Amino acid sequence: MNASHDPCALSLAEASALVRGRSLSPVRYVEALLERIAKVDPAINAFLRLTPEIALEQARLAEAEIARGGWRGPLHGVPYALKDIVDYAGLPTTAHSAILRDSVAQGDAEVTRRLREAGAVFMGKLSTHEFAIGGPCFDLPWPPARNPWNRDHFCGGSSSGSGAAVAAGLVPMAIGTDTGGSIRNPATMCGVVGLKPTYGRVSRRGVLPLAWSLDHVGPLTRTVRDAAMSLDAIAGWDPRDPGSADRAAAPAASLLGRGVRGLRVGVLRHFYREDMAADDEVSASIEQAVELLAAEGARICEVRTEPLQRYAAVNRVILTSEAWSVHARWLRERPQDYGALTRERLMPGAFFSAGEYIDALRMRTKMAAAFNALFEEVDVVVTASAHDPACRIDDPAEVERTYGRQARAPFNLTGNPALAMPTGFSKAGLPLGLQVVGRAFDEATVCRVGDALESALALPRRLADPVAS
Repeated sequence: MNASHDPCALSLAEASALVRGRSLSPVRYVEALLERIAKVDPAINAFLRLTPEIALEQARLAEAEIARGGWRGPLHGVPYALKDIVDYAGLPTTAHSAILRDSVAQGDAEVTRRLREAGAVFMGKLSTHEFAIGGPCFDLPWPPARNPWNRDHFCGGSSSGSGAAVAAGLVPMAIGTDTGGSIRNPATMCGVVGLKPTYGRVSRRGVLPLAWSLDHVGPLTRTVRDAAMSLDAIAGWDPRDPGSADRAAAPAASLLGRGVRGLRVGVLRHFYREDMAADDEVSASIEQAVELLAAEGARICEVRTEPLQRYAAVNRVILTSEAWSVHARWLRERPQDYGALTRERLMPGAFFSAGEYIDALRMRTKMAAAFNALFEEVDVVVTASAHDPACRIDDPAEVERTYGRQARAPFNLTGNPALAMPTGFSKAGLPLGLQVVGRAFDEATVCRVGDALESALALPRRLADPVAS
């Protein structure tokens, strides 16, 4: 692909190569994205705050530096956007909430600092569910993001704007956060790639917390290669984040292109066949993907762990207890400033006892050990992400019913890296997907498998067009 093609349709890796070779001007790239945002975003509400002046200035600086022979790496001159719970110095971090609508970040989050150092070009702040826990609420200062494949449908959350923006070609990469699946849910609903790294691999400093022991930060992109490249730019120890891990790990992109021959792939079927039966099209798409991995030389076996419902129950106690500790003062003093759905999701944390929270932590340790024992026999695990395609956004009962029908929360409890990636589309034209999960700090193998599966699936590369939907 060359610069005569629509720059908005480029993958991050393609754009990076063109920018480095000076076949694509970073300024022209930003201008093309701004044109597409003006056309498309009014239909999907992905951006809360667009920053064209910042983007054009950073693009000009990147272009000049590259012209002088400077090259900072694969993200140099490539645009990105941030979920609006991530600080960017001098701009509001609103969390999509009236409570913080005027709160201005005094400094960059560590992930923002790393992207700035990498020469990436900042396009703006993206929609989220309120404080990363609400839902598609219509009683907040800004409207919820919508699914770019069909704007009448839910785009997932809580990194809703991140998934929608990437799928619609508004940015090639967006940063999201994941406490119970909030990178992987919009990735699956929007038909893009979402990578939740190992707990501690990416700093959370400067990111509004939801649940300290479950929060992760990671990228959403249109390809697995792009996700791996993005993670490599933002990963690393941060001594100012108590949860950050001072541990060496292979770059996520280091094993791309090696295929899966000889790798052991465990299929966690009971999550989507027995514990919680997935939609038939979702289940069939996973099985087709497993068959493709086998055809590529992977050794397939079935694996079992704790029931999905047990993971969900433990996650709920820990998440809501920790979230209550973050929000207790505001909920007491300013309850009316929260959206109704956000209040409903936060309030249960006030009623769990310390003993129940400690019991959940103990159970979590046992469950994590049991899950990680699977990696004595396999290299990665494949399972469902969402159990259903996206529902309508204006049906709160169906949003609530399907939101909990997922297999993502287990890997926030265990902390393992988990990659959500598309497997195709439903008959109704909505994205389907699965997860690839690996050993702690082995994002390289997870991305290796995802990259090989992506190649085998050979899905058509196209942008969602919400204006036409």
